[in-house]
Amino acid sequence: MQPERQQQGIDVAVLVSIGRHPTTGRPRRAEQDARGLELALAMETELPDMRISVLHAGPQDDDSEAALRGYLGMGLESMTLLEQPEGSDAIPALAAHLANAAPQLVITGARAERGEGSGLLPYALAERLGWPLVNGLAAVESVENGVVTLLQALPRGQRRRLQVRLPAIISVDEAAPAARQSAFGPARRATFAFAPTNPEADSELAQWQLAPARKRPKRLKIVKSASARDRFKAAAAKSEGKGGQVLTDVTPEQGAEAIYKLLKEEDVLR
Repeated sequence: MQPERQQQGIDVAVLVSIGRHPTTGRPRRAEQDARGLELALAMETELPDMRISVLHAGPQDDDSEAALRGYLGMGLESMTLLEQPEGSDAIPALAAHLANAAPQLVITGARAERGEGSGLLPYALAERLGWPLVNGLAAVESVENGVVTLLQALPRGQRRRLQVRLPAIISVDEAAPAARQSAFGPARRATFAFAPTNPEADSELAQWQLAPARKRPKRLKIVKSASARDRFKAAAAKSEGKGGQVLTDVTPEQGAEAIYKLLKEEDVLR
């Protein structure tokens, strides 16, 4: 009779960032980072003696504190803050802290909602620390003998089971379980623990010019057909549109003005 295998408790670090509300633009907890924290909290109910630490690198002000307390309201007592000025590179500070703390598992969102939003932070951390990285995580199934069994989300709803030796970094996106609601009372009672850092300026970001996104031009309808015969019929068929007008006996200037007006209305020209 084989002895029952016991799942091990591990140290898990969850990296969180300041999100951005898609409508108002106000700071909030980031959706993917909150899902990563929800995943860690679900693991805590399954693994004995598991320890969760939440880590954020960035400046401290009233807006950022309100957004970070959205994570604390999910059931945490404290959060570690690596305080550094605006425009600093978060990767060196996070890598140094993780190398010092040496957690077995690091969970992070796949992409930030503010700043560069390139989605490269998990890969840069994995390269600096020399740890394996798994992206698109859907669930953590077990941790046994220094190996974590993961369920990775694939396109079209497929799932793939992976086994990765710890320590490792995993990133989550919308395939992970949705985050629970943040409770106001626990969020206000939780505290921040400040850790020393050596801030490094993000020289590449300093060269960028950031501006609000503009509305993209509206694409004209493209006819997609399987055969040349169908494409010819579509091109030769009369338009079924109810709008528009037919111009006859007009000057070239009047025709050009009508075409220009139509392109403006269809958002092809700005």
